[in-house]
Amino acid sequence: MKANTNYTPIYFLASLGCGGLSVSFFMYLMFMIEHKGVPLATFDFIYPQLTNGPLLVQTLIVFALVGIIFFAFLHFRFLLWNIGQYIDFRKTLEADKMRSSHKAVSFMAIPLTYAMSVNVSFVLGAVFVPKLWTIVEYLLPFAMLGFLLIGVYAIVIFLNYFTTFIISGNLGYAQNNNLSQLLGIFAFAMISVGLAAPAAMSHVKYTSGVAFLLSTFFFVIALGLTFIKLLLGMSAIFEHGINKEASASLWIGIPIITLLGIATVRLMHGLEHNFQDSSADTSYLILTGAFLSLQLMFGLVGYKVMKKLNYFDDYIRGSFISPSSLALICPGVALFVFGHFFLHHGLVRNGIIDQFSSLYFLIQIPLIYLQYITITTMFRLNRKLFKNS
Repeated sequence: MKANTNYTPIYFLASLGCGGLSVSFFMYLMFMIEHKGVPLATFDFIYPQLTNGPLLVQTLIVFALVGIIFFAFLHFRFLLWNIGQYIDFRKTLEADKMRSSHKAVSFMAIPLTYAMSVNVSFVLGAVFVPKLWTIVEYLLPFAMLGFLLIGVYAIVIFLNYFTTFIISGNLGYAQNNNLSQLLGIFAFAMISVGLAAPAAMSHVKYTSGVAFLLSTFFFVIALGLTFIKLLLGMSAIFEHGINKEASASLWIGIPIITLLGIATVRLMHGLEHNFQDSSADTSYLILTGAFLSLQLMFGLVGYKVMKKLNYFDDYIRGSFISPSSLALICPGVALFVFGHFFLHHGLVRNGIIDQFSSLYFLIQIPLIYLQYITITTMFRLNRKLFKNS
């Protein structure tokens, strides 16, 4: 596989997007296959339905499994290619220049993608490994360690360029009139939601408690930096207008909100299961509804701006080539995933709609369409950005 432009760590987003799509297909199994007593659908619940369930359920499972496998394969394929490219790139003069410029945030795409790899691996294990949940308490500490190491790597990258900007003050806002600096926050949010999984799933209070604290640490970092970088980024945009090529960064808030929202849900589950906290079901409705509303506002503003700039015609359907356009996959995946959290934790859990009712499947239609658009956009971008594969 060969990129058609000079390499940049932003190409890791190709792997990230495919990993997110793999996880998105797991949402069908997660919320539509009954898994009483276990926090997610595993092989032991899926296989009986696949072999003896109704034809419609069998079809749904096959559809989801094919999506999980196919996009997981693409995720690891792009990941290995990027690692090989990056090993050579990091020794170049261009890499040194990037580290001392506002483009240094591009390096945060690496730990961001590594964290997604852990998530994809977890989904693959849950779906395809029989009896995995019987040993999950032994596996969760290793998952915590993996996310923690990735988190340390992300902090090292972040501190290297962030402290440089604090000392020298040469960020160059006239050239940074977009929200691409939120990429670093995206990475911290991904690590937070990964660490929140053991907090929610483990029944060992020590494991859950440590994971809770670690997840909260990266959650607070992401939330605090969001206010700083969103304020500075919007200030530069309002002063200089947005950079057309980087206008897709307006949508980066959508996956960040999704990750922080899911992390919050998981942390609340952890408190319920292990620390005798009885969060009312209505709190999930308020939480998911508020987060989804904020995502939709980011989506509408970003779409209106990119439409006026002819971004979609030039960089998606046209001949313009930009690796940063790969960032468009993440918002589609994120909105699809969090849409399911709102549907099930917000609406179904509170009895507003009944699961598997006509209204339930009606709400699924725009989510499925969003997933379809995201997949077709990914294939279109990959054909442009990767000529030989």
